[in-house]
Amino acid sequence: MILLNPVVLSVIVMSVLCLLKLNVLLALIISALVAGFVAGMPIGDIMGTLIGGMGGQSETALSYILLGTLAVAIGNTGVASIISRKVASVVNGKKLVILIIIAVFGCFSQNLIPVHIAYIPILIPPLISVMNKLKLDRRAMACSLTFSLKAPYIAIPAGFGLIFQGIIATQMTENGMPVNQLDVWKSTWILGLFMVFGLLLALFFSYRKDREYKDLPLKGIEIEEAEKMETKHWLTLLAALAAFIVPMIYDSLPLGALAALFLMFVFRVLKWKDIDKTISGGMQLMGLIAFIMLVASGYAAVIKQTGAVEELVNSIYGMIGGSKSIGVILMLLVGLLVTMGIGTSFGTIPVVAAIYIPLCLKLGLSVSGSVVVLAAAAALGDAGSPASDSTLGPTSGLNVDGQHDHIWDTCVPTFLHFNIPLIIAGFIGGMFF
Repeated sequence: MILLNPVVLSVIVMSVLCLLKLNVLLALIISALVAGFVAGMPIGDIMGTLIGGMGGQSETALSYILLGTLAVAIGNTGVASIISRKVASVVNGKKLVILIIIAVFGCFSQNLIPVHIAYIPILIPPLISVMNKLKLDRRAMACSLTFSLKAPYIAIPAGFGLIFQGIIATQMTENGMPVNQLDVWKSTWILGLFMVFGLLLALFFSYRKDREYKDLPLKGIEIEEAEKMETKHWLTLLAALAAFIVPMIYDSLPLGALAALFLMFVFRVLKWKDIDKTISGGMQLMGLIAFIMLVASGYAAVIKQTGAVEELVNSIYGMIGGSKSIGVILMLLVGLLVTMGIGTSFGTIPVVAAIYIPLCLKLGLSVSGSVVVLAAAAALGDAGSPASDSTLGPTSGLNVDGQHDHIWDTCVPTFLHFNIPLIIAGFIGGMFF
């Protein structure tokens, strides 16, 4: 029975526990235990696999800590308050303006300057006071941020998009359906378009009303007030550029953050005596989220060890009965469960492609339709997953004052506004492309 599949059962358990507001860290550990027990793994093996698998996200976790430290260091120089006032003057009291600016310019983090979530802990905390004055519903901002982390790599063949679409082309070609990498976006554009619809729905309808927030201290950050740009502020911005430039050269977010902190020290805007306090602030700001990413990687390792992903993907064969429409829907829904389970769109593609592409050929799907189904199946679940960096990233910036709930204010809104449009777009593309 499909409901007793370890992936399905553990994802359901994780989702229910998170919705009941159990700490995400504990929910992941319990869900891993559930998956292992159902698969018949000894408890010692489950915990060993969980702990051993945590290293899979070690670079991401270190990135979060160092970027949090950099955010604290920048906040302490006063440049953040100046930028905040500049943004407030540009926005001029219009909530939609700041939301659209973040959604558009955030896309550059995937394609033009591929630093992924690096910009969020640096840019968003200084804007919290501006959002509070605007009475901006942070659920709308969470949707803008998650959109900027997902839609670009799905639809645009540059930066992370080139990697994502390259994996699709490679896996489809290896499984009997040759595709050129630069042709993938010609099909996946519909997924990006429907994500735009989901974003507009969130901004103009779902979360347009005012929402009150208190002006509370930010965790680990003391944003110093400054009236005008001084030499130390320009040096701070120059140092911060390293966090974006270095990863483009060496493909390492931690190295970029470390380079920025080093330059701030060299420029003497970060003093030796303040280093311990700054790192402590970074840990306070990003430590929990970094550790969640580690445990999420361990959870994914347990899921993979059970072999349940392959069982789940194979099980859809017997449920389709030759129906093209049922086949497309089931492939999308299974992709949703798999991605929520293993936590990465990029890693989902090789897992499902070996079954999906022969199935697409059997059902008579076109090459373009198969591209859409495979891309949508992989992308589904990344938005809305409690353990995905597409949701943890936005929460890291929006919850710096403890007033933004990760599950109800980030995961649920992004799940509804992006996964539903992706399922619709995936179905349309699979059936009619």
